[in-house]
Amino acid sequence: MEKVTGIGGFFFKSEDPETLANWYEQHLGVNLVPKSYGETPWTPDAGPTVFAPFAKDTTYFGRDSQRWMINFRVTDLGKMVAQLQSQGIDVTVDPEAYPNGSFARLYDPEGNPIELWQPK
Repeated sequence: MEKVTGIGGFFFKSEDPETLANWYEQHLGVNLVPKSYGETPWTPDAGPTVFAPFAKDTTYFGRDSQRWMINFRVTDLGKMVAQLQSQGIDVTVDPEAYPNGSFARLYDPEGNPIELWQPK
């Protein structure tokens, strides 16, 4: 059976796409979309990816109208949290130690939830 080999893109609507893309690049290191085929797009490190639909009434993502949440893997959650907080970004670290790693939550400037995950 043929299967997909990974996520090729993550596309979503934004009030101000250019400003939001710049925020993701500045604070999380996600490169901007290339402007030509000669440029290299953001290439994440290989690692586990969880693909998990949630019940439509979940409160896990935040506001009721929120239909998605992105989870980024990080190497050192403590350093990433400190870096973001030093830039004035509010980050909430989940105090629970999970068998699969550690987590933190923040929101982009448009209120979209972002989860950071340091796998074990």
